[in-house]
Amino acid sequence: MGSCTPAKEAQVSGKKARNIIFMVGDGMGLSQISAAFYANSQKLALQQFPHVGFHKTPSSNDLITDSAAGATAFSCGVKTYNGAIGLTADSTACTTILEMARDEGFATGLIATSTIVHATPAAFAAHQPIRVFHDQIAADLAGSGVDLLIGGGKRYFDRREADDRNLLEEMRKNGYFIATYLDFELADLVPSPASKFAYFAADKHPLTKEAGREYLPAAVRTGAAFLRSRSKKGFFLLVEGSQIDWGGHANDGNLIVNETLDFDDAVRIALNFARRDGETLVIVTADHESGGLALARSGSPQELEHQFTTNGHTAAMVPVFAFGPSAELFDGIYENTEIFYKMQLALGLSSSPAPEP
Repeated sequence: MGSCTPAKEAQVSGKKARNIIFMVGDGMGLSQISAAFYANSQKLALQQFPHVGFHKTPSSNDLITDSAAGATAFSCGVKTYNGAIGLTADSTACTTILEMARDEGFATGLIATSTIVHATPAAFAAHQPIRVFHDQIAADLAGSGVDLLIGGGKRYFDRREADDRNLLEEMRKNGYFIATYLDFELADLVPSPASKFAYFAADKHPLTKEAGREYLPAAVRTGAAFLRSRSKKGFFLLVEGSQIDWGGHANDGNLIVNETLDFDDAVRIALNFARRDGETLVIVTADHESGGLALARSGSPQELEHQFTTNGHTAAMVPVFAFGPSAELFDGIYENTEIFYKMQLALGLSSSPAPEP
């Protein structure tokens, strides 16, 4: 649905990026951003981005994508069917931007406010036909060589239904320092670059921000510093604000606002890192919009009411914000698959063949 043309013709002014922090607010469309903006005295870190574009979200088999197909478009540059994790539409495994970066010597990381085996982080380092194959995704992640994992889902690594493997022990033997919510607060940890690092923030899904979850901004601060110290080549870091989407599905405007503001705090951390570093490209977008959120007047001219048209996803285009080296690549309107090619070009990774239209 729509052609998938690589961004080879794009011209990059100035130097390429050494690092990419790619941030996905799951379900975060313009209305979600606007709701958070008005709820926060009309202030967001997202206002600081000098380059803004829009991407078109449909998957290969539906005008309305799910997170798995949407994330695979970002990670592999291909349109695929809803539910697919790191696979093409014909169920062939595709090489992801994270895997390409890893193979060329970059440090890599995944951060999420959901389980780390959820669709968006999974699509960057796993390859499974159905997004709910959580045990299989966990095994893929454990064997992926990714340097940093932060999110929920401990149970899929050490109390599995698919088999009796203890992936946490396997990861320790393969050079990971493993920490969990049972023993540590993430903000209290300074991981050594001598080891890979995994932090499990919950047994299954982490709490909402309103219920007390606090680790996302700290995860971005810790993760960026850790990955920079892990490789002289550079790093690729995926960060997902997962639970914005859940507010859309629940038609809960307050949940959307709280989760979007927490995500925006993490964006601020990433921007501050990029300004100091000078070689980091920060990209912020969403996989799709959730809830069909509209902002209507409620009472006085200064009050807004959250109204919803669905408890699912919509086909609305969503914004892309970019800051740093090669940020100009992300101006304009393009397919979601183009984000893969733009990131590949920005990092100077070896080119891959373009998919057929």
